[in-house]
Amino acid sequence: MRKWTIASALLLLCLLSLVSDKGPRFHAKADGDADKVVDPPKVEEKIGAVPHGLSTDSDVVKRESESISKRSLRSSGEKFEFQAEVSRLMDIIINSLYSNKDIFLRELISNASDALDKIRFLSLTDKEILGEGDNSKLEIQIKLDKANKILSIRDRGIGMTKEDLIKNLGTIAKSGTSAFVEKMQTSGDLNLIGQFGVGFYSVYLVADYVEVISKHNDDKQHVWESKADGAFAISEDTWNEPLGRGTEIRLHLRDEAQEYLEEGKLKDLVKRYSEFINFPIYIWGSKEVEVEVPADEDESNDEEESPESSSEEGEDDDAEKDEDAERPKTKKVKETTYEWELLNDVKAIWLRSPKEVTEEEYTKFYHSLAKDFGDEKPMSWSHFNAEGDVEFKAVLFVPPKAPHDLYESYYNSKKSNLKLYVRRVFISDEFDELLPKYLNFLLGLVDSDTLPLNVSREMLQQHSSLKTIKKKLIRKALDMIRKIAEEDPDESSDKEKKDVEKRGDDDEKKGQYTRFWNEFGKSIKLGIIEDATNRNRLAKLLRFESTKSDGKLTSLDQYISRMKSGQKDIFYITGSSKEQLEKSPFLERLKKKNYEVIFFTDPVDEYLMQYLMDYEDKKFQNVSKEGLKLGKDSKDKELKESFKDLTKWWKTALSFDNVDDVKVSNRLDNTPCVVVTSKYGWSANMERIMQSQTLSDASKQAYMRGKRVLEINPRHPIVKDLRERIVKNPEDEGAKQAAKLMYQTALLESGFILSDPKDFASQIYDTVKTSLNISPDATVDEEEEAEVEAETESKGAEAEDTFKSETADEAVKDEL
Repeated sequence: MRKWTIASALLLLCLLSLVSDKGPRFHAKADGDADKVVDPPKVEEKIGAVPHGLSTDSDVVKRESESISKRSLRSSGEKFEFQAEVSRLMDIIINSLYSNKDIFLRELISNASDALDKIRFLSLTDKEILGEGDNSKLEIQIKLDKANKILSIRDRGIGMTKEDLIKNLGTIAKSGTSAFVEKMQTSGDLNLIGQFGVGFYSVYLVADYVEVISKHNDDKQHVWESKADGAFAISEDTWNEPLGRGTEIRLHLRDEAQEYLEEGKLKDLVKRYSEFINFPIYIWGSKEVEVEVPADEDESNDEEESPESSSEEGEDDDAEKDEDAERPKTKKVKETTYEWELLNDVKAIWLRSPKEVTEEEYTKFYHSLAKDFGDEKPMSWSHFNAEGDVEFKAVLFVPPKAPHDLYESYYNSKKSNLKLYVRRVFISDEFDELLPKYLNFLLGLVDSDTLPLNVSREMLQQHSSLKTIKKKLIRKALDMIRKIAEEDPDESSDKEKKDVEKRGDDDEKKGQYTRFWNEFGKSIKLGIIEDATNRNRLAKLLRFESTKSDGKLTSLDQYISRMKSGQKDIFYITGSSKEQLEKSPFLERLKKKNYEVIFFTDPVDEYLMQYLMDYEDKKFQNVSKEGLKLGKDSKDKELKESFKDLTKWWKTALSFDNVDDVKVSNRLDNTPCVVVTSKYGWSANMERIMQSQTLSDASKQAYMRGKRVLEINPRHPIVKDLRERIVKNPEDEGAKQAAKLMYQTALLESGFILSDPKDFASQIYDTVKTSLNISPDATVDEEEEAEVEAETESKGAEAEDTFKSETADEAVKDEL
């Protein structure tokens, strides 16, 4: 038995030696073939082991290598020119000195995720659209080809037709293209490219030649290619591997961008920027594994030679040696293998408990939503689960800065920054029914278990649960904003500030609500105008400066806490700037009596105060309008009676300017007179705003213009002297001119625009003449222009006659 065992072992060793001798011949043959093909991919043999690998045959490699080496657009492709704005954008990117070139990968992965979202959404109503086998796998694949310096990113998303390739990647510039170019020219921050919808062009930070291979279910497979030289070409793809459906982008990297051919670098970028993408991201990665291979004959003999064992152990060892001889000798060696490695296996944040999520994770998730990977953190966030009849999970963020186009086409755009998911399936990021327009600056995500999946968007908009979701989101959003104010030490009272200092809170919270208000304050005001249900909640978030705020922002609650005893109204004034309002004559008596007045300097404030009529049972009073009450004064009636003749006379004198009335004022101290408007008409500031509108209609404005009332200061010496004059002579022309000039001056000082500024200027000049004792009949000296003009004309006529005579002489000579 032992002899047969030894014989069989020798036979196996002979067979193994024959196989190992043929191996080099096979490799030699492969190397010989490789001379005919330009740089075949080294991982080609390994791709066959993976059913959905990005594989190509040798003929494909040859044709592609020839095309790549030339770096020229295929002659068979249809040529197109980039639109001017796209060319400008590409020039900026290509010539950019921007150091963070890493952003190109996150933009391509983000676009791939969007394409996968679209096909998954369509599959809700059409199961067959996904196809079968590998096509039904919604994933993103990254592959490296170090030999040819190619980085490939592939998705199995919706794909693009030929028209889509032309429209999306070349000829039709999206609105974001010009906006991004302007932003780049002012700030130079290329990191925001994703926010403008032109992230694809960031590939030219690292590549000088780009191919986009795409297959849509409704079209054949096409290849888009460009060298970023102002042109691109599109060809029907007959040489690449059929994609089935989706898009593959091949970047032919520049020499200085070879670091992106390293697996470690790409893994770090995906981890940093695309950790929260909702689809699996795979990389064709290498790893070393230990495998058993047949041992060489010499090694086998060495193992068989061993020291002689003792006589007692000899019989037991003989049996083990017989068993070892029956098995072929092997050894363990390290071998490099390739396989698809999953890079993002983190569970979605919104599905986790808020207690389990760290601040750093929230910040990373915000950056992935906002496509803004700067250093700034969101101002605040709210992560909650709603239970009851309608169940959903949501995460809301307040960005650190307002978007560049937040208030552009505010009422016409349907922009929303909230992503809607139904049972973890992405539905839309343009669903504007979840939040009102005034909260469209918030970013976030809503995942509902109640809304139906297999319905159209129109039917989803009418679903009864949507109103409940919207109501809860608004309440949570306003609570989140209120929390920013509560945590800000600058918003606290003196007692609360001491408590904050004792707690030792960090300085990050200090001044945060002021930053919020400077960025998004207009949205809160628009909310008060639009949302009657939450008007009181929004009013608590209002901030403004006042005569007692010392240059800082204050709230309505703080204003009420400082109100004088017996004060029933909240006083405010509107204008173009705080500096102008501080000098306004309307504040003279109010300041003297220590009343606080709010400054509203934003044009939207005029509209705001038409809707915010009261707060905490306190009425709002515009101090530049009628109806101002500052308490009762026993002398008021006597003053009105003593100036009754003057006010009546003055009203008659101003009949030319449609003055509604002339009254004795209770708001003036040092100024002789002001012009106020009726309580429910436009103020002077509102008139100015409406007149500056591009499409304003002057004929219609006349109906809304408030009636003008001239209020006079009975304590002012000019007014008192005028009263004495008209008592003596009501027809005094000097008094009439003075009354008219005072009214026009009061119009200017009160913020109105004069209808006849020339007449006003003439009166001022006449007054200056009188003060300088210049005769009213004095005239301007005439210039001696008549004589100069006559001399000029005579010289011109002589020159013309000389020219004509010389011309005639020359003509006669020519004839002769």
